[in-house]
Amino acid sequence: MTDTDAYCQTLVRDLDRDRYLATLFAPADKRPGLFGLYAFNAEVASVRDKVSDALPGEVRLQWWRDVLDGGAYGDVGGHPVAAALLETIESYNLPREPFHNLLEARIFDLYEDPMPTLADLEGYAGETSSVPMQLASMILSGDPAHALCEASGHGGVAYALTGLMRSLPWHARRHQMYLPADMLDAFGVDPNDVFCGRTTPALKACLAELRLITRKHLAKTQASIRSLGQGCGPAMLPVALVAGYLARMDHPDYDPLHTAVEIPQWRRQWTLWRACRQANKCKAC
Repeated sequence: MTDTDAYCQTLVRDLDRDRYLATLFAPADKRPGLFGLYAFNAEVASVRDKVSDALPGEVRLQWWRDVLDGGAYGDVGGHPVAAALLETIESYNLPREPFHNLLEARIFDLYEDPMPTLADLEGYAGETSSVPMQLASMILSGDPAHALCEASGHGGVAYALTGLMRSLPWHARRHQMYLPADMLDAFGVDPNDVFCGRTTPALKACLAELRLITRKHLAKTQASIRSLGQGCGPAMLPVALVAGYLARMDHPDYDPLHTAVEIPQWRRQWTLWRACRQANKCKAC
């Protein structure tokens, strides 16, 4: 393992534990490419946390666009994640457009604008979560992976919506709202209550509806995988954790603004192992 590979693996382990654990089920020769992809994803997902305001964040995202287009300033090769990303793109002939779409979607993270509609939220989830799944499937298969488009589309949305609900306390503290305004209006949720840490029956009802929507995406993911006759593969394995996270949110004592929704690592590993075994056709199992 090179120093660059080790750096990316450590970064993913620290910032994206679900994908880190899922990648351990991938063939050893594919892991550097997956960790390069996921390290990039983790880097751009955390831009908001590293800047004081939106403008420096936009500059960082633009630097990544320039990396993809070959026009970045500075020593790109000296940046371990950038070097790993470019090597992964070249090694597996990955298209660059999805990376640009992901970066464009991440601009939303830098501001405190409301998410307008459920459709907008699902679109955001598709660009930021489904795209990495589909690119990962391309690394694993060596093909355009068009057959996994529907599965990764719904799977990424289910995983992202679950993650956003889990992150609601954190987002509320920094006055950032990912819950769509049309759903908040429909259930009578006042965003100021959320920002002040007040859990209301309206908020609980809104989140219950969002969990129902998430489960519909999860069901479509599972149906797509079965109809294709393919195993979920390490690219899709994080979706296996969605049901467990949602079950914890269904608990009567769950407070969406004050409860940390976690699954112990041993149980996550066991869930991923079982999902991989049930797939039967995942060569890494």
